[in-house]
Amino acid sequence: MRSVRFFSVLLLALIGVFIIDQNIKKIFLEGYRYYGDCIDLTLVFNKGVAFSMFAFLEEKLKYIQLFFITGVLAYLVYLKKFCYAFPGGILLGAAISNLYDRFVHGGVVDMVYWHCGFDFAVFNFADVMIDVAVAWLLLLNVKPALCKAS
Repeated sequence: MRSVRFFSVLLLALIGVFIIDQNIKKIFLEGYRYYGDCIDLTLVFNKGVAFSMFAFLEEKLKYIQLFFITGVLAYLVYLKKFCYAFPGGILLGAAISNLYDRFVHGGVVDMVYWHCGFDFAVFNFADVMIDVAVAWLLLLNVKPALCKAS
């Protein structure tokens, strides 16, 4: 029963984040743009990872990411700790959404460009969800009592 609960939460979080992210990206792929004082919402295809790093890997990058996503999934399945199910699902859903972009669009669909005070990277909803999930998972590892409480 615990396994069913774990996999249900993991899968629902994964699918939810994937669907939300892809629908946001669809709006920008269809031509939506907004230019503001601090934030521009404009379509950019990122061929690398954060800050366009590793763009030189070109086609190999998506297979490297697929390997890492598979590793994260395998680790979560190995642990099968319920407290990791939701943040793990968020992480995997966001990562798979960005990987899907690489296969379908040739690069990750980014659209949020912050430029108030300094130029920041262009990012998307999935990138934010990856940051949230990683912070959440780190917190669970730093404070193991939080995991046992659930």
